[in-house]
Amino acid sequence: MLKTMLEKVLIIGTGLTGATVTALLRQDLCKPGAISMWDKSKGIGGRMSTSRCNKDGRCTVDLGAQYISATPDYQQSHAKYYAELTEKGVLQRLDCEIEGHQDKVPGTKHFVTPDGVSSLVKYYVNKADPLLGKGYLVKDVSVADDKVKVTTDEGHSEQFDAVVITMPVAQILQLQGDIASLIDKKDVRSALQSVSYSSRFAVGLFYEPGTKLDIPWAAKYITDNPCIRYVSVDNRKRGKNSDDVGPSICVHTAAPWGLKNIEMDKDDAAVEILKQLKTVLPGLPDPVEVKGHKWRYSQVHKGYPDSPGCVVLCEKPAIILAGDAFTHSNFDGCLESAISVQQTLTKLIKSKV
Repeated sequence: MLKTMLEKVLIIGTGLTGATVTALLRQDLCKPGAISMWDKSKGIGGRMSTSRCNKDGRCTVDLGAQYISATPDYQQSHAKYYAELTEKGVLQRLDCEIEGHQDKVPGTKHFVTPDGVSSLVKYYVNKADPLLGKGYLVKDVSVADDKVKVTTDEGHSEQFDAVVITMPVAQILQLQGDIASLIDKKDVRSALQSVSYSSRFAVGLFYEPGTKLDIPWAAKYITDNPCIRYVSVDNRKRGKNSDDVGPSICVHTAAPWGLKNIEMDKDDAAVEILKQLKTVLPGLPDPVEVKGHKWRYSQVHKGYPDSPGCVVLCEKPAIILAGDAFTHSNFDGCLESAISVQQTLTKLIKSKV
């Protein structure tokens, strides 16, 4: 650890980038209790979302990221992270075929999270043990006396030595306070405005224990339906087959359908998606519970120019933008952005010593 450490740091956003940033900073740059994480949601995970059946919490479905694909380059550069996560049981190799999936890079390896994709985020958050602020919708980010003052929509305000913002770029551009002038001063507004995301809906279906699903595959990309792009028997994909816990299914819509219907209520969208699902899987039994989710910012469609890893808006006090929009939209992209933040803050601290 550095002799000079950050005494109070805020990470805005509790998705994968926020979680890995928190773990890396706690490892090298921050003492226990120095890091806070705020998120507008009541839970953590962001797009690494795992939903539980209300009737049986053991029955789960991943509504966000489905599996992790590591190219040969990342298998090498991020080897220690994959080794740690595999050793801890957070990740395991995908042992089934994803029908319709084609690797863009030969030698790519695929992993799943046996306890749900949110367990990956929780693993890193638990390593860092930050102060969690759930239901904190950040409204204003300003500079006050060499500190960053952050205020929520309900008026809660605190000051920090450094703030890392990992929310979707469109939400960053909506923030009030000094951050707006800092974005203009750094001449990055047009670059931020150029970032775009795909939108989609997801639906989780939960079944009673013992339900037989007459589906020959664990997951499949659908190419002949205007609404549905991907379906997985989620527990089968994650290697979680049990007589005591019911199976679960995840459905993702195609990006064009999601974009066209993005203002639709998630429950209304779920009704339409289930109608389409019956044409894809006509013999599917009725579930005991259905959960719909809207991903307005699903995956980065067009990233920040030149993929810098992170963007520094202010050095003292440090205000840094991070996330997969500044790298690429997958696990390794989030990790790469977190590493970039760690390296950037290390340099800033050393420059002040």
